[in-house]
Amino acid sequence: MSTQPPIQALLFDVFGTLVDWRATIVRTGQRRFGQRFALLDWPAFAEAWRAGYRPKLDAILTQQAPWRDIDAIHREILDELAPRFGLETLKEDERADFNLVWRQLDGWPDSAEGLVRLRCHFTVATLSNGSEPLLRALSAHAGLGWDHILSADLLESYKPDPAMYRQAVARLGLNPDQVMMVTAHLSDLRAARSIGLKTAYIPRPDEYGKRTTFEPHSASHYDLTAPSLTALADLMLPQH
Repeated sequence: MSTQPPIQALLFDVFGTLVDWRATIVRTGQRRFGQRFALLDWPAFAEAWRAGYRPKLDAILTQQAPWRDIDAIHREILDELAPRFGLETLKEDERADFNLVWRQLDGWPDSAEGLVRLRCHFTVATLSNGSEPLLRALSAHAGLGWDHILSADLLESYKPDPAMYRQAVARLGLNPDQVMMVTAHLSDLRAARSIGLKTAYIPRPDEYGKRTTFEPHSASHYDLTAPSLTALADLMLPQH
């Protein structure tokens, strides 16, 4: 009778899963530019800024575009969106400073506590499309503690390229079935599952847009589901 090896490490998606990009961008935009752009739809702008990065990553993965880190990609999208949202008058220094909002995203209320609890029993690491400098700054801002920061620039690819997950597992010195991917995204769940990782789904409010309802209903996509990181810790940690 075979038994499953115990999970030893958790890999975490960051944008959306651990930090609330939408609300932070909306608050930051309103605070900095609300008086100048009083009619701007900041929630729509935030969603457009986030949505713009997937096509650019796909172009890099298919070698239709050169490698750039996520900071450069976010800046490209900001410049492309400026005419659409009436932000053409933003100066260079204002655009460069606003682009840093991706390094200052606020964590979900349960993220820091959940990580602390899980880190007592598992190795915890990022597996993110962010760059290492971005992830370090973001983690410091949101109070997220890690054993390892595994980033797109370190692994030289972007999710959901299966090579990202394989390299992450190799760097941890473990087998895929000893590692669990924790994420709010179906693409992460599918890619991680495809190479043998365990998976945990953490649904986050409006991660797929205010006008989109999405739940990966099929249990084949994940091994565990929990409404928060603290709830995931309740499921995974020994009960006393």
